[in-house]
Amino acid sequence: MRVGVLGATGLVGTTLLKILEEHKFPVDELIPIGFSSVGTSVFFGGKEWRVISPEEALAQKPDLLFGMAGSDVSKRWIPEFVNQGTIVIDNSSAFRLEPDVPLVVPEVNPEDIGEAKLIANPNCSTIQMVVALNPLHKLYGIKKIIISTYQAVSGSGRDALEQLKQERSGIAFPDKKQFYPHQIDLNVLPHCDRFLEHNYTREELKLRYESRKIWHKPDLSVVATAVRVPVAIGHSESIYVEFEKEVDLQEAYEALRNAEGVVLIDNPQKNEYPMPLYVAGRDKVFVGRLRPDPDNPRALALWCVADNLRKGAGTNAVQIAMKRLGL
Repeated sequence: MRVGVLGATGLVGTTLLKILEEHKFPVDELIPIGFSSVGTSVFFGGKEWRVISPEEALAQKPDLLFGMAGSDVSKRWIPEFVNQGTIVIDNSSAFRLEPDVPLVVPEVNPEDIGEAKLIANPNCSTIQMVVALNPLHKLYGIKKIIISTYQAVSGSGRDALEQLKQERSGIAFPDKKQFYPHQIDLNVLPHCDRFLEHNYTREELKLRYESRKIWHKPDLSVVATAVRVPVAIGHSESIYVEFEKEVDLQEAYEALRNAEGVVLIDNPQKNEYPMPLYVAGRDKVFVGRLRPDPDNPRALALWCVADNLRKGAGTNAVQIAMKRLGL
């Protein structure tokens, strides 16, 4: 199997290569694709593979392609790979809301994959939210979600991580070179991606529209506040969810305890709850701090954390590929 990785030398691309190895994904020939990195090498499967351009990769006709670059790159190159018969799992936002492109989280809506040639990987924050809430959605039917995210700097890429590292070292960034509009170390920015309609950021609207598509609930109410925090890896989310039916807390615990892709850590008396420090490098979604709403028996509050580079990107993409290929 010839497997291409568009953006193979980026932060998400290099994480994907590790995950492919860990999952023993059947890669007979790796086709790492880059731009400024063309001519360099990546190490995979015990050998070095030369990074090539998208034009060269098209000529090699990969069987499977992981799109691990930005939306502009995906819009330019992904259709060309699809048109020549390559199965593509794209991690960018380019095609997520296209009506004929499945948007998939394998623990939630694997049936949407079908025989699609192009499958979109959702936003990292959306992935962990729907994995955490889907077991409860099956029981009670989700009506409304109010979510605040606490998103790691790695979600913005290497330049953002470098800004955090430099600030922690006491090195000031010139305004034109820093990634964020403000200092991120010792700070919290209520600003993820650019501002759009009604002063919601694009990250906040992704949570709204992507969850609607994944659950096939076009009228689902989602109000999101996305916040960047000075953490390297691991997105955290505080979620308040209102259901159609009354919630049985013990039943909810049991559903989460047995849910695919979920690890329940909820013992506040012993200071046991999910934290980004301990989920980095792991593939599951960690859930805890379940609390009923004392004023609404149909509502619940909870906390969830996941590695945004793995389950929030690379791992989910690999899981999609395995489902699509029947592996």
